[in-house]
Amino acid sequence: MKGNRTIILLAGFAILLAGQACLKHDPLNQPFKGYQPVQIDDGLIISDPASEKVDGDALRDIYLDMHDEGLYWQFRSMLIFRNGKLISESYMKDDADISRRHLIWSCTKQFMGVLVGIALEEGLISDINDPLSDYMPQTAGYPDKAGISIRNLLMMQSGIDYSNDGTQGQTDKILRQLPDNITEFILDRPVYTLPGTDFHYNDGDPQLLSAMIQHLAGKPTDEWADDVLLSRIGIENYNWVRYRDGITLGGFGIETTPRELAKLALCVADSGHYDGHQIIPGDWLEEMLAEQVIIDEDYAFGYFWWIDRNREISFMAGHGGQYAYIIPQKELLVIMTSIPNTQGDHQINFADANPIIDRIISICQ
Repeated sequence: MKGNRTIILLAGFAILLAGQACLKHDPLNQPFKGYQPVQIDDGLIISDPASEKVDGDALRDIYLDMHDEGLYWQFRSMLIFRNGKLISESYMKDDADISRRHLIWSCTKQFMGVLVGIALEEGLISDINDPLSDYMPQTAGYPDKAGISIRNLLMMQSGIDYSNDGTQGQTDKILRQLPDNITEFILDRPVYTLPGTDFHYNDGDPQLLSAMIQHLAGKPTDEWADDVLLSRIGIENYNWVRYRDGITLGGFGIETTPRELAKLALCVADSGHYDGHQIIPGDWLEEMLAEQVIIDEDYAFGYFWWIDRNREISFMAGHGGQYAYIIPQKELLVIMTSIPNTQGDHQINFADANPIIDRIISICQ
């Protein structure tokens, strides 16, 4: 009997172990294999950490942590540029992400900030202090919006009561309501305060600017953007979504790769130059990246661009952990992308990314 009992216990233990094995999840991150950039003939200049005076061993440790799903299961990629050259890249989920498009969400807003400056340079608009109504006949039926300037929209200070999260009865979120006309949907929202009074981060303000540019350019904003910016800085592998009414999305909507995202940040970091040509007006970039709105002691907001006041960093930011950091004092650029549709504590936010940025800064001579 005792022997049979032992056999039964061992069999039960084996079944338990088999069950646990079945419950084990597939790895969220692939093992770290190295950070040497791959040459794919996309116009980026390739270098290495040693040549650009970055501690390669310490950099490897950072990448090992990025691949550790016990620390960061959300990250999809990290690319580092020094002196305008790509010195390292690694993809946490799949190496195919080097050329596979993913949503960058609100990083689209930073593209819009640049495009408004180009629209000003090309004469589509005369002055960002002009009211939106000077350029969009559609606003004529909304007298309560008459005082909203282009600058108010760039600073998220339109005063329009529009919420991204749909907390107000879910009546003002585009992707929940799917209205037929996106511009009228936003303009129909009430005004809760005077323009230029309160900073209120939302997708409605950049969407109105996209509608304005599309009206003035006589073509979808994404097509115009390709003519004046994207094709000129080598961004080819992207898709920019238009809404059902044909208006290009302004607050989100770009799908692209980390390398393509980096090209805009590289151009901005080089005072608007790309491949020896002035693509973005330099004076606009100075104004765009200046502290237009003080959020708190740590962060400020320019024209759709974020500013880390303590680190003196300008950056692009998209939901879930899509980032492009410009660190001028170190001639450094860091691109991070993540799983995009995470929520709450599960997403990579500023507080999660900042320690990694600090580590990278510390290993650059």
